[in-house]
Amino acid sequence: ANRYGQITYRCAEVAKEALAAGKDPIQAIVENTVESLNRRYSTMQIVGDHLAELIPQGGTILTQCFGETIIGTVIRAARCQNKDFKVFCAETRPYLQGARLTSGCFAQMGFDTTVITDNMVAYAMEREGIDLFTSAADTIARDGHIANKIGTFQIAILAKYFGIPYYVTGIPDQDKHSKDDIVIEMRDPQQVLSYRGIPNTVPEVKAIYPSFDVVPPHLISGVVTDKGVYVPYLLDHYFDSDVKKFY
Repeated sequence: ANRYGQITYRCAEVAKEALAAGKDPIQAIVENTVESLNRRYSTMQIVGDHLAELIPQGGTILTQCFGETIIGTVIRAARCQNKDFKVFCAETRPYLQGARLTSGCFAQMGFDTTVITDNMVAYAMEREGIDLFTSAADTIARDGHIANKIGTFQIAILAKYFGIPYYVTGIPDQDKHSKDDIVIEMRDPQQVLSYRGIPNTVPEVKAIYPSFDVVPPHLISGVVTDKGVYVPYLLDHYFDSDVKKFY
């Protein structure tokens, strides 16, 4: 919500400035958007570089959902570092972003990639040699709580049980001070009750579809940002200065 709000308001301001200057507002919005995306990609490439450094050579990682630009940037970083590793992707029901998007990115870039259903995580952690669990975050609060696609919390619990580090990637939200500032969106339960038009249940059955869950800081090994890797309890220091910090 923060990101789209910023994008929308900025587009409106750019359009007003262009109109006042007698210029084409649409062209101005396009140019500003490209500049904004380039800044974002540059920032996230630094995050991807830091994450790639945490992945052991020849190791195995587990992903959750689709981390947008971080997937592309960590792949690019790994290739630049001549680092190879195996990837297990939780499929991420009910919308299957992990299966449809994340797994394809890694596989098509030459990584040994395996998709598992969301209820196979404990099996994979116990028997498939998972070295690291990583996910992006839709929101990172300043107190170290993060919100990500539903199912992330339970994977984080399993990672803690099996002694597997969990690294979250992203930029903290300055206006999110604690988990109390995180709002969970409830989505259309029909996506749980059916898939591609085929019902999964009889008509009398109900469903819920919370889009995200919140992971507490004690389950997170580190938050990987453009300024370094932060212990979640010290994440508030991200806003202290522009000096890169590693904890």
